[in-house]
Amino acid sequence: MSKGVLDGKPQVRDYMTQDVATVSPDDTVAEVARRIAESKEAHSGFPVCDGRRVEGFISARDLLLAADNDPIFKVMSDDLIVAHPEMKITDAARVILRSGIQRLPVVDDAGNLVGIISNADVIRSQIERATPDKVDKLKRTLQSIHEVGATEERRTVRLADLTPTQSKVYTDELEGRSYELENGLAEPLVVIDNGGELLLADGHHRVKAASQLGIEEMDAYVIVLDEQVELGMAETARKEELESIADIEEVDYAHHPLVATTKRLQDEE
Repeated sequence: MSKGVLDGKPQVRDYMTQDVATVSPDDTVAEVARRIAESKEAHSGFPVCDGRRVEGFISARDLLLAADNDPIFKVMSDDLIVAHPEMKITDAARVILRSGIQRLPVVDDAGNLVGIISNADVIRSQIERATPDKVDKLKRTLQSIHEVGATEERRTVRLADLTPTQSKVYTDELEGRSYELENGLAEPLVVIDNGGELLLADGHHRVKAASQLGIEEMDAYVIVLDEQVELGMAETARKEELESIADIEEVDYAHHPLVATTKRLQDEE
């Protein structure tokens, strides 16, 4: 992990993609259009590089009115906005937001391409920064209420091993969680390991969406209690007869309160 993450100020280098697909200034419009159309990663454009040096960026929009045989250097944008690997991720987020650019090439001091940072990477950085605080607060609460020691771990957990503690999820929010999962944006689950029983404390919409997508394992922050205690959420699970993800009911006749409030505010505007 880089110094940026350790001192609480994550940098572009911590979240950028290093394996970047590029095109040459001498490639033709037809060749690049074909690459965009055939790409399995839904590329909307490519950095244009002469060797490792970034000369411009070509987007699908730039290709629309160009002739098939035109070289890319004639139609690419050379008024380039780039990021530096040591730039704070929050500064890169401001650039992406204000410019409307979806992906920023990342260049070193010599102007050589070293990666690319996308709006999805920025969202992921904010999700990962927020979650540990939530976990630490829950751990301290458990320690205080039950007078038990606890530690935190980062694990991959099998969804089949989880005991839900919430009986309902909302269709509205499931759609958003499915999108996040399909695009690698979902934050880790929060799980309590109570003497080997894995209680799902946070992430019911995520696990329900994951189950529907055929995902069997997910990343999780796990709070491990030093000894087994009687937890209120475990009692709730027993009363609701919640034993597996399949027991979580999907509610499609009502809106999640947050989604409903957001929609109402948008309508009022």
